[in-house]
Amino acid sequence: MAWGNELRQGMQVSGDAGRARRWDLIRWGCDHVDLLLIPVAILLFLGLWQLVACLGLYPPFILPSPHDVYRRLLLSLADGSLWWHARFTLIESLAGFALGFIMATAVGYGLAKAPLAEKIASPYIVASQSIPIVALAPLLILWFGFGIISKILICALVVFFPILISTIVGVRGVDSQYLELMRSLAASPWQTFVKVEVPAALPVLFGGIRVGITLSVVGAVVGEFVGADRGLGFLVNLAKGLFDTPLMFVALLALAIIAMTLYGLILLLESRLLAWRG
Repeated sequence: MAWGNELRQGMQVSGDAGRARRWDLIRWGCDHVDLLLIPVAILLFLGLWQLVACLGLYPPFILPSPHDVYRRLLLSLADGSLWWHARFTLIESLAGFALGFIMATAVGYGLAKAPLAEKIASPYIVASQSIPIVALAPLLILWFGFGIISKILICALVVFFPILISTIVGVRGVDSQYLELMRSLAASPWQTFVKVEVPAALPVLFGGIRVGITLSVVGAVVGEFVGADRGLGFLVNLAKGLFDTPLMFVALLALAIIAMTLYGLILLLESRLLAWRG
């Protein structure tokens, strides 16, 4: 009898623990419903795509099925062509972003500190942005050749404007009371820059960085479209010429993954550097 009572008590405790775990799982799902909707939305999109492909509304060379794209993806990974082209696009994007970031923050800080210089330079900066990068890319390739330098410059030009504007707005938005406090403490310009201006401008600056990191991938692809023998942009052009639509989808998927990964890394960096805010 004692053994039976202990068994029943153990089963009751086990059942209570199981119910508690289920309730914890339900509560976690309710708190993170936005995360759960992401895979559901992806599955619905793939299902709708597969349905349209199965109905035969479009020929396979116009709209291949997800299964065809998946098989082409495996083939591209197996022969190493996707990795090879993606590597060059990633290098061009990161190098162009770094160059554009350095130029934009340096120029933006100078213009933020000199309002007269900003008034003089603003018309020229805005006018330069009115020229589509697709129209400017052939000229840069003509000047700097078909190598990686022209692609980096194209990326830098695409990245430059949003980071420039966010730098100016961020530096101008620093509370004047903090600057007066630093002056009253006889702080040097470098101390004011590091201790006050940079932390205060970072929240706004990261807004421009988020936009710039995704545009850098666009800039790399534009440069590869115009003239290149490698990169994901070149792969898209190649697939278009060969009517290999699954390969084109594979290249576009790789571009989306690169852009989302870079954007996620920027968000992670932002959360680390701005942890003091909350």
